[in-house]
Amino acid sequence: MSDRTMPRAAPRPRFLGRKGATNIASLEDSRQLSLVEISLLALVVGVVTGLGAVGFRALISLIHNLAFTGKPSAFYDANLFTPVAPWGPAVILVPVIGGLLVTFLVSNFAPEAKGHGVPEVMDAIYYRGGVIRPVVAVVKSLASAIAIGTGSSVGREGPIIQIGSALGSTLGQIVRMPPGQRIALVAAGAGAGIAATFNTPIGGVMFAIELMLPEVSASTFLPVALATGAATFVGRWMLGDQPAFQVPALAPMTSDASALLVLLLFALLGGLTGVAAAGFIRGLHLAEDIFDRIGSRYLRHALGMLLVGLMMYGLLRSAGQYYVDGVGYATIEAILSGRQASFWLLGLLFASKLMATSLSLGSGSSGGIFSPSLFMGATLGGGFAALLNSLGLPVTLSVPAFAMVGMGAMVGGGAGAVMTAVVMIFEMTLSYDIIMPMIVAVAMSVGVRRVLSRETIYTLKLARRGRAIPKALHANMFLVRQASEVMDPDVIVLPAEASFDAFLRLPEHDGRLRHVVIIKKGRLFGVIRVNTGLRHGLESAYTGVTLGDVANRNFIVVREAEVVFDVIERMWRKQATMALVVSGRGVPRGGDVIGAITKEHVADSVAASVKIYPRA
Repeated sequence: MSDRTMPRAAPRPRFLGRKGATNIASLEDSRQLSLVEISLLALVVGVVTGLGAVGFRALISLIHNLAFTGKPSAFYDANLFTPVAPWGPAVILVPVIGGLLVTFLVSNFAPEAKGHGVPEVMDAIYYRGGVIRPVVAVVKSLASAIAIGTGSSVGREGPIIQIGSALGSTLGQIVRMPPGQRIALVAAGAGAGIAATFNTPIGGVMFAIELMLPEVSASTFLPVALATGAATFVGRWMLGDQPAFQVPALAPMTSDASALLVLLLFALLGGLTGVAAAGFIRGLHLAEDIFDRIGSRYLRHALGMLLVGLMMYGLLRSAGQYYVDGVGYATIEAILSGRQASFWLLGLLFASKLMATSLSLGSGSSGGIFSPSLFMGATLGGGFAALLNSLGLPVTLSVPAFAMVGMGAMVGGGAGAVMTAVVMIFEMTLSYDIIMPMIVAVAMSVGVRRVLSRETIYTLKLARRGRAIPKALHANMFLVRQASEVMDPDVIVLPAEASFDAFLRLPEHDGRLRHVVIIKKGRLFGVIRVNTGLRHGLESAYTGVTLGDVANRNFIVVREAEVVFDVIERMWRKQATMALVVSGRGVPRGGDVIGAITKEHVADSVAASVKIYPRA
């Protein structure tokens, strides 16, 4: 599960607008699509996103080869180390030049393309009804490809998530539909993007469920699954079906005392990774705050990328590779294949990547945090195992195994996507034996990170803007309760001809809030919700009005077995002040009324149903 626990069931999509409520006119002007129609649109989103992911990787390759070799080529294997550029010390300026181009694109065409992208998608889902400007997909593609290709320490998954989401949103705006269905397409594009990027179809679905969807049901899950599957097929067809990393077979965990010790060490690694994840979250936003003090966007980004360039060149001179440039898959591959097991170097690379990513994104780059998190998790986990091996423990620890667990723990802890982390690392390495220790480590990482930082790396950015994102997804238990369970049975039925003054003076009121049903010729005529404490001070007053004169005609009638969700929807559409609950069949009359439901009763029901959950 994630920081937002999955619901057992949810009736229909929800949408929180800028002021917390859906715009009624936007729903009336749109048409609810059938499940078949929305599924076909999701297939289109998946195919286009898959093609977009392939094209995005080719664009990164072209820019990377031009920047570091001077040769235009669309072939670039990110799992191999970047060859030494022929520019000598001038390679330091390559990230600077790329940073200036990124700043130009972002500043002039799409400010939303700045940063790692996922918070902007969440903001669109929870606060803009799934509306993302189409230009974001184009600008994000160009800006992120330039950033990654010229050495910025960012990942390629964040951009393709935002690109896929923008494609889903654009299609959802072209084909008029309710915000809930448009949000489903946005989430489908996000899941499709991450699946096509890493060849992880299940991970893509889990990512959309844990981080993107406000609710989970057949009408939202099916489009996400179809889009993710289609994008994965396109990616495999054009890029191959090999996993993201080639990992040698690991020895399966045994059931003796040594296995218990190893499992405890995995849990300890999870705790350390939770501390590192909290440090990454805070460090990234500290870097943003520091760079924001520089007035010029161009100057702040150029300075940040100059520091990254210096780090690249320093690592090249001292350790033989640039290491912190781009997505960093070559370093991860070297650790997982057992070719890099020096805890001194791995510790240095962890600290260097943490700083390089914070400098890149903090100064204004465009790219994701998923790949840097994988890099930091691999170096931290591998370095942890290498350090313990050097201390002479009674068991020899597998550096690749601890590196894989560290990857999952860093992603899960930092992003708050627990199941996504476990599933994606498995799909990226196809190493099943690592799942059990990874679950333990990821759980420890998330627990420690939440103690140190309540917000994830995605939600903190929005929280600082005053944009709250739910920490949990609860099953809407109150929505499936019957009207008879929510209603207030304290109602009084009176004729329209009765005197309002006489009603206020009835002794049984005792200052209570009364729900009055007004009938005329036996039929339901109107409702009054009145605080009878008003009679104090009016004993000698006489208005002369009848209950029928002051009755509110804006009410609805519901049956006692009707579910609350339908009651709320009908009240909302009619803007009714009260729902009268009636028993029996046929045309309801005054004697059939058994209770009343107001918005306060709905709020009380919500509070009662949420109270059973642990505090998120």
